[in-house]
Amino acid sequence: MPKMWKGRFKGSTHPLLEAFGQSVSFDRELGRQDVAGSIAHARMLAAVGLLGAGECRAILKGLAAISRDMERGKLVFDPANEDIHMSVEAELTARIGEPAKKLHTGRSRNDQTVTDLRLWARERQDAIRERLRRVMLSLLAVAEREKRLIIPGYTHLQRAQPVLLAQHLLAYVEMFARDRERLDDCRRRTNRLPLGAGALAGTTLPIDREMVRRELGFDALCENSMDAVSDRDFAVETLACLALIAVHVSRLAEDVILWTTSEWGLAKLDDAWSTGSSIMPQKRNPDLLELARGKTGRVIGALVALLTVLKGLPLTYNRDLQEDKEPIFDAVRTVDSTLECLAAFLPTLRFNPERAARLLDEGFLDATALAEYLVEKGLPFRAAHEVSGKLVRLAEDSGRKLREIGLREMVAACRLIKDDVFARLEPSGTPSNYVSAGNAGPASVNRALASWKKKLAK
Repeated sequence: MPKMWKGRFKGSTHPLLEAFGQSVSFDRELGRQDVAGSIAHARMLAAVGLLGAGECRAILKGLAAISRDMERGKLVFDPANEDIHMSVEAELTARIGEPAKKLHTGRSRNDQTVTDLRLWARERQDAIRERLRRVMLSLLAVAEREKRLIIPGYTHLQRAQPVLLAQHLLAYVEMFARDRERLDDCRRRTNRLPLGAGALAGTTLPIDREMVRRELGFDALCENSMDAVSDRDFAVETLACLALIAVHVSRLAEDVILWTTSEWGLAKLDDAWSTGSSIMPQKRNPDLLELARGKTGRVIGALVALLTVLKGLPLTYNRDLQEDKEPIFDAVRTVDSTLECLAAFLPTLRFNPERAARLLDEGFLDATALAEYLVEKGLPFRAAHEVSGKLVRLAEDSGRKLREIGLREMVAACRLIKDDVFARLEPSGTPSNYVSAGNAGPASVNRALASWKKKLAK
């Protein structure tokens, strides 16, 4: 089919340029959004008198049929039509003839493509937001099931203080909640209509952008025509949200990978979520978690790729902007499938209370509790820290636990110590003594669980 912009040119496009420049092989992803935008545009053209009623009916009927055929996978797009926008228009022209030639009145592919991408991004933001909710619900289910289990909390990958496992899982609930908030915020800036900006300057024709805005469910118009066609901030923001989601998933994956190692032995992978080795029969590999961790680099790369495309572009539209789609398409697919798997995987994780107890009993996790006991007795914290550290060294050198040091030895280190100290020297009992807001103890964790279940039930 002849190019729709053929009037300016005498010769044919070089086949290599056609192959290099086409985008329909990937921007066909926007087919449904392109049709939706064209339907709204056609109705507006009819409303302002730029399209006859009969012509509008023919266009709407043809577009509806194209949409159905796309959904069923019946349409084969010719790369010679370059992109999804020209492909839909070419298909419409083949089906209904002359009326289709009026559809592009008052718009450009420049404002059309970014409108399609905003519609698509808005929809995917909502879908990812729901995926996150499901992951959070899975985390809450495990936290509720294991809410009495106490494990070592770590800093610098060294055992630090006793915490409820539920508190550890709730930390990821908090992270994913922030991810949802970021998506909400990003959606507000995404949901602005560029259509009607034309190529860059608007149009001399009496179009009604407000009508199209209402029809497509946008909250506002892009106010500056030049910014409207060249702005991809919403795509960058979406990718930034996805990159941070992927980072949070990767951190969770790393924790679970460590927990399920033979060295940790704190949790066990279900067979359905494990793979084996082609040579070592004993292996149980955490492939989902490793892939989730690895794919984070891919999502971050998509963000960097789009930022790099944008960094040197003059106003307004440049063909470089065709490179906005593949990174965001791939990142959305990657994050979506990862979250879907994670939500299904988490409830299958099983924890080992006996191993948790052994891990708690090593590493002097009650040393901070001892220091705070001394603070309560009136000793300045720095002095209390020093006394506790000396007693840890004494216990370590003599192969004992803190609670195995005799009262006389403790009093020798600090005369404020009484026999009530031993009630504090039991790591498994430490969480029940936490009192600060948001702590890792039972009362605080139970409140958080109840609060999150209520929030996510909506």
